[in-house]
Amino acid sequence: MIRRFKSAVISALALSLAAWLPAAPAFAASSAALPPGVVRHIVVFKSGIERGARLSIVQGEGGQVVRELPLINAVVIQGDSSRILDAKAGLSRHSEVLRVDPDPVVNWLVSVDRGMGEFAAPSASEILGAAASALKTLKTAPQPAKPAGQKTPWGVSRVHAPEAWAKTAGQGVKVCVVDTGIDMTHPDLKGNIAGGWNALDNSSNFKDDNGHGTHVSGTIAAVNNAIGVVGVAPKASLYGVKVLDASGSGSFDAVIAGMQWCVQNHMQVASMSLGADQGNDSLKETVAAMAKGGVTLIAAAGNSGPGAGTVGYPAGYPGAIAIAAMDSSDKTADFSSRGPQVAFIAPGVNVLSTYMGGGYRSLSGTSMATPHMTGLAALAIAARGVSGYQSVLAALKSAATPISGVDAAEQGNGVVDARVLAGGSHAPRRR
Repeated sequence: MIRRFKSAVISALALSLAAWLPAAPAFAASSAALPPGVVRHIVVFKSGIERGARLSIVQGEGGQVVRELPLINAVVIQGDSSRILDAKAGLSRHSEVLRVDPDPVVNWLVSVDRGMGEFAAPSASEILGAAASALKTLKTAPQPAKPAGQKTPWGVSRVHAPEAWAKTAGQGVKVCVVDTGIDMTHPDLKGNIAGGWNALDNSSNFKDDNGHGTHVSGTIAAVNNAIGVVGVAPKASLYGVKVLDASGSGSFDAVIAGMQWCVQNHMQVASMSLGADQGNDSLKETVAAMAKGGVTLIAAAGNSGPGAGTVGYPAGYPGAIAIAAMDSSDKTADFSSRGPQVAFIAPGVNVLSTYMGGGYRSLSGTSMATPHMTGLAALAIAARGVSGYQSVLAALKSAATPISGVDAAEQGNGVVDARVLAGGSHAPRRR
């Protein structure tokens, strides 16, 4: 087993960001790492309370507003724990306030990502840049070369995506990847990157400093060219929505703000290969608001494994399409979460895809299964002209075949066949 690549490489390349879509929320401030003793809460107001009133009430109780979440009639307040307690007590006396939710910073990748497999060596420029920046010493085991020519990952073949491309490759479909960002200069992705936003600092710089979001993006829409890999929907438009920092951590309000951006900027599909063991009502309401706003949310079920019987969040909420993971033998991955919320199963073990720094890696997890389904949703939208959560879900169900001998709690409706989405017929069931 090749050891995990732990260096934090900083790219020397710059990309003009003038064409990226504008950030919407006001007051946004970094939330991935708060000072000791400083906490955040989400103040949710009743429907119909206007923005001015929301801000006036919170500020009148001494709350420092750091972000607005109009999608759920909320604002985010920040301060030391004693000050927040005083503000909560005062806010509870206002009839306009529905509730005050906790807003912890958590690692959203621990429960959905099983770690690294094979990957390509970093380039010489990356190593020199890392040395110049006095970063940690690069530690890797012997590494294979990048894929010779273009390789079709096994998961892309398993869902029969290449056989659908004569009809559609997802062109024109807007897909937001709510994650750690995207490597905007990756040669296998940059042709499909159309814009994005950074919820951590309210900027248009959604550069990936972790690698996870870049990996997810490649499975969705790596370009069909002569290099690297190809994605399920290789002509879909990718929008990077950075809500997590280099460690995979972020606050609930940052994740919600990223989801809100998808609605406000009229995305068609949102891919969320992230999850928390516990949610809150604000996250639940945002999932519902996304569905109401026309965005189809595809989310990782989690890696709780058998016996846990619970899907993580946001995947476990109504309005999200929860995805479990399978291996190349059509067996449920041992780490994959089970439960009645699981809607589909997709390839999620040893999935080769793009990685930051222009490289490629194999990862496992329901994080890797989710982008296969995101790409399939893009194919469904492009081929069938459907839109919105209910219609896209119905299209995916119509193209799914259960795996024989696998419990429904592990696979939901089964594996979706891209050929059927593109107008073909079901292939014989695999046994």
